[in-house]
Amino acid sequence: MFVDKVKIFVSSGNGGNGAASFRREKFVPAGGPDGGDGGRGGDVILKATTNENTLIDYRFKKHFRAKHGAHGQKKNQHGKNAENLVLEVPVGTVVRNLDGKVMADLSEENEEFTVVKGGRGGRGNSRFVSSTRRAPQVSEKGEPGKEIEIELELKLIADVGLVGFPNVGKSTILSIVSQAQPKIGNYHFTTTNPNLGVAKVREQSFVMADIPGLIEGAHTGAGLGLSFLRHIERTKVLIHVIDVSGLEGRDPFEDFLNINTELVQYNEHLKSLPQIIALNKIDLVNNLEVVEQFKEKLKDAGYSYEVYPISASTKRGLDELLKTTVELLQKSSKQVKKFEVEIEPVDEIEDQSFTVRNENGVYVVEGKHIERVLAMTNLDNYDSLFRFHQILKKAGIEKALREKGAEEGDTVRISDFEFDFI
Repeated sequence: MFVDKVKIFVSSGNGGNGAASFRREKFVPAGGPDGGDGGRGGDVILKATTNENTLIDYRFKKHFRAKHGAHGQKKNQHGKNAENLVLEVPVGTVVRNLDGKVMADLSEENEEFTVVKGGRGGRGNSRFVSSTRRAPQVSEKGEPGKEIEIELELKLIADVGLVGFPNVGKSTILSIVSQAQPKIGNYHFTTTNPNLGVAKVREQSFVMADIPGLIEGAHTGAGLGLSFLRHIERTKVLIHVIDVSGLEGRDPFEDFLNINTELVQYNEHLKSLPQIIALNKIDLVNNLEVVEQFKEKLKDAGYSYEVYPISASTKRGLDELLKTTVELLQKSSKQVKKFEVEIEPVDEIEDQSFTVRNENGVYVVEGKHIERVLAMTNLDNYDSLFRFHQILKKAGIEKALREKGAEEGDTVRISDFEFDFI
């Protein structure tokens, strides 16, 4: 089954808790703190590979979780970091958030993207020793991992795309010029999935994609169009295959205009792609004047595309068509079209900004840094609570609460933790 668009949930691992312990050995009855740090939770990483050509692995399994870091131990034994969870996706996979913004475009072999980072390990109490605090009871909990829902969309990477109405001979052309074996039949929508093949002309080779037949309204989802127009976006040259015989009652030039309209309305970028017109099934035409008539209409409409009458079934004209294709590829950019990343990763550790607002009498404090500190605070330990209060003062949150009107006994909420303002 060919699957080119899925939504999945990914969760990074929690950091391990730091330990709060003291050295207790024979002849050392009152040793100092020796609690080790917790290990870091595993990241979730997407890795592009040519070993995959579909997103079928993510069609039925939707949740992927990295492992948690190990907890710290006494004797300054640090917890082990968890292994990262690496999910392989086909080369050409675009990663988006639920708002549709591009997070990454994995268009090269072995290219990686870290979707969510694992939680930081909590520090053990040996980390909090100072000149004034010789026996701290404070240790940190591991930072919770993060969960996010993302959309994976595969946009095939091919040099040449075959486009046209259903049953015009695209699959036949691909089967002849490459070793691909697409399904071929004399009926509409024989091809329901994109097919890739490697064509070779003299010493030049290129990847050709057979895109399922488009119909009028494809850019709005009619037929199979919306599902597969995405696979044309990365191509460098389009071969527009047209049934010049007219045996199905359609006008060849009207077919050309309709398909071009669908391409441009789906993505304006496709208008600038080099295009070659292949007038297929010429062996079924009694009067070859239809070719000249087509060229005249094309010229009158302002197009300057090369036109080649061919017969995929008899291989007539294919050599000339492929020769021109190679020439256009040599002139085009060698770089694969990449989709611009719209969301840059934020260094949450450095971002210590926060906001304070009054919500129905409750003062709500929001900020990634303070929420992380809270999540890593042991709320059952007095020393840890005292340290958390000191952090609130140092960050300016206590002052900001007073400026917003908070008074003694008012309720303050950070994340899902509520406490009285004192």
